[in-house]
Amino acid sequence: MPSEQLHAPDGVRTQRRAQRNPPRLRVLTWHLHGNYLYYLSQAPHDFYLVTKPGSPPGYAGRVGSLPWGDNVYEIAHDAVRTGRFDCVLFQSRQHWENDREALLSAEQRRLPAIYLEHDPPQQHPSDSRHWVQERNVLLVHVTPFNALMWDSGSTPAIVIEHGVVLPTFARYTGELERGIVVVNHLKRRGRRLGADIFIAARERLPLDLVGMDAQALGGLGEIGNLDLARFMAPYRFFFNPIRWTSLGLAVVEAMTIGMPIVGLATTELAAVIDRGVNGYVDTDLDRLVETMHTLLRDPALARRWGEAAQRTARERFHIARFVRDWNQALMQVTSA
Repeated sequence: MPSEQLHAPDGVRTQRRAQRNPPRLRVLTWHLHGNYLYYLSQAPHDFYLVTKPGSPPGYAGRVGSLPWGDNVYEIAHDAVRTGRFDCVLFQSRQHWENDREALLSAEQRRLPAIYLEHDPPQQHPSDSRHWVQERNVLLVHVTPFNALMWDSGSTPAIVIEHGVVLPTFARYTGELERGIVVVNHLKRRGRRLGADIFIAARERLPLDLVGMDAQALGGLGEIGNLDLARFMAPYRFFFNPIRWTSLGLAVVEAMTIGMPIVGLATTELAAVIDRGVNGYVDTDLDRLVETMHTLLRDPALARRWGEAAQRTARERFHIARFVRDWNQALMQVTSA
């Protein structure tokens, strides 16, 4: 029987070829979340990062230990206006409200645009209207939970879930009878990120905290991006104390190496962790602590949950799916 493609109209065949081989685009964006940006740069496009002297937050460029590819460039903030781009990818309210007017030319402000929203709403959990209210801008949420909670209003919105590069240099061993927590600036960020939960749990079982300024809460300090998976591997489990956030990439990266996850049954984590299968989530701290004690006593159980977590990560957060979703989003806005 002749294949469907042989009888497909020319327009359909052209669209299919474009999906397989999307045009290479020049995307202007900002360095906001390093790991996410690194995974995004696996897409076959050229990314231009806005920089400022001294690399202040949001204008850092190609910094850090991540192995940036040759498709990631820097462009000085005062040179953006004369640059040639196919699309603008905004990632923060400051860049949307300030840099759009201050740095972009009138012609660049008419370019196809995407706003990548990394977080759930911070003011009201269900009644927050997103500040981007334009029908010709695509709003991309990183989790279904975030999309559910934001009021996107008139702005078309889609979800592109995380994608990560599977580490080949780290594998869960779990021989260390301790749990690990990975949160940046936990003391300063307080209850929303679960500082009080971490402190309460640490009083009842052995937990190590890593991340930026972890020492402020008696933690071990920051671990480099490339070293984190290997550093986490000996710990028995990963504990996520965060009440209200997006799905942390550190959680997904821990799953990829076969580590069981314990955390609060809030936000997207409740839809990723299947309790008693690939980890354990609950809203009761006593039950969470009891579960973590069980994992410390039973390394075989920890390994079974970790293997299931690894399968979940490989199926749901594969980098090829992530790149495909971003290619489709970029093609959608630029073709329109």
